Amino acid sequence: MMKSKQIAELLNEPACSHNAKSKSGCSKPKPGATAGGCAFDGAQIALLPIADVAHIVHGPIACAGSSWDNRGTRSSGPLLYRIGMTTDLTEQDIIMGRAEKRLFHAIKQAIDDYAPPAVFVYNTCVPALIGDDVEAVCREAEGRWGVPVVPVDAAGFYGTKNLGNRIAGDAMVKYVVGTREPDPLPADAARPGITVHDVNLVGEYNIAGEFWHVLPLFDELGLRILCTLSGDARFREVQSMHRAEVNMMVCSKAMINVARKLQEKFGTPWFEGSFYGITDTSKALRDFARIIDDPDLTARTEALIAREEARIHAELEPWRARLRGKRVLLYTGGVKSWSVVSALQDLGMEVVATGTNKSTEEDKARIRELMGEKTKMITDGSPKALINTVREYRADILIAGGRNMYTALKARIPFLDINQEREFGYAGYQGMLELVRQLARTIESPIWRQVREPAPWHVDAPRAVVGG
Repeated sequence: MMKSKQIAELLNEPACSHNAKSKSGCSKPKPGATAGGCAFDGAQIALLPIADVAHIVHGPIACAGSSWDNRGTRSSGPLLYRIGMTTDLTEQDIIMGRAEKRLFHAIKQAIDDYAPPAVFVYNTCVPALIGDDVEAVCREAEGRWGVPVVPVDAAGFYGTKNLGNRIAGDAMVKYVVGTREPDPLPADAARPGITVHDVNLVGEYNIAGEFWHVLPLFDELGLRILCTLSGDARFREVQSMHRAEVNMMVCSKAMINVARKLQEKFGTPWFEGSFYGITDTSKALRDFARIIDDPDLTARTEALIAREEARIHAELEPWRARLRGKRVLLYTGGVKSWSVVSALQDLGMEVVATGTNKSTEEDKARIRELMGEKTKMITDGSPKALINTVREYRADILIAGGRNMYTALKARIPFLDINQEREFGYAGYQGMLELVRQLARTIESPIWRQVREPAPWHVDAPRAVVGG
């Protein structure tokens, strides 16, 4: 079980904005604060996209949940990450002290049945409370079968989802990164006159396969992505992250400790960026070129940006006319609280308010920079608060996570899912085309006019209003 001192060290993250205001770092969780996602949830979300690893949840079966496709991350190859493995602890296992033995045999079964390159074991509340030594079991299993077995000690009661993200990142740096050298470049990958540079992305989860919109740009520029921690990643890629020339922090609040520790341990510089929107995608590519400081890469980056921006602006023009001036209520958090704002503004839309429940101080500063000092930042995501905000600001559409979908539909408000359960990818230049297509189809759907009309048997009834 993780000690309180270790939890305090993770909360006291030097690279996090909270430390600028308080010596105690990020706030400790309060009772009930993990209702929106516990530490275990955050750790599994952060690492589950590593596609070829066997992910074992050590705890009661409810912690594993309905795991198949529980997150919209996509893999270009292995599907092992989609199989929910659990030790399925019962009262008898706990009373009779059999939990550690069940874990040991679960690891053996995963190795025998699937031959994974590694096994990740997630500790949960019950085994943490009864004192299971998960790290010792993993060490013994690794010695017995010769397969890396990584303990991820993220019991839910330790804290929030954000803490779980950090625990997961810390486990990767502690047990995995630096244990293998990168694969040599394939013979056909070398191009005359182009130097290949190795980079990492931290906090990129390839939701709905959206990073595949961006990957061709990296290939063209000669930027080899050693690892995306963790979207569409492989275990061997995580092992070789230490050889990157620069790291990009894609989701600022998720695994900022990984970027900091890689810089401290291996001297790898890092920056924060986003692939949502034309402006931010171009800026991210320029930042890679700036930090790597290769004049040829810089020139080729500017040429690629000029070409891609001209192409996407031309393709977006017919859609812009349909969306220009439309008002958006954006309720999300973290990096999307400002990066999606930038994308929507690129389309000529007006973001009237944005959610900041999971945003850092840097995120909020970027929001103010994009939307002005008087912008409305929402922390209350209750159905009543969201509907009242839609009415007050006359929003044409609510863009939020899947849990808010039925609130919007019952209130007859156009809704677009922006979080991890979504089916469409919005990253990169090409992702902008998908975003604008989905926005237009949602706002212009004839269903909204129909559901706001009085029922045929109430022809004299007053018309319904948006959000009524």
